[in-house]
Amino acid sequence: MSYRILICDDEPHIALAVGMKFRNAGFEVETARNGQEALESILKNAPDALITDCTMPRMDGLELCRRIRTLSNLHNLPIFLLTARGLELDPFVINDELGISKLILKPFSPRNLFRDVQDALRGLPSVAVAPA
Repeated sequence: MSYRILICDDEPHIALAVGMKFRNAGFEVETARNGQEALESILKNAPDALITDCTMPRMDGLELCRRIRTLSNLHNLPIFLLTARGLELDPFVINDELGISKLILKPFSPRNLFRDVQDALRGLPSVAVAPA
């Protein structure tokens, strides 16, 4: 089975590096430059997992996650939130309100992110906040 991953980041080099890791493993990869583009893509064709940056123009990653969680068919979508400001984020909001599968602190390893996404797609539990 081929999985579809949506990568949302306003930094092209991050989307490229992460996308390459997933494409090389046979995943279908789509990218978006901001939360608004990502939401439009998700409403057309929901991915199997979302990797999104926290801070972006037009719509940030937190607002994107809030909107996704209001959609009943996406309530269990695995979401991986990339951030350079992880210690500033409220754990209640990340874990309980938004249901983030894992908070990934920048800089991060695309290899570890790939492993975390694979685990989530297999239904394996993960720790909500991950060290860099």
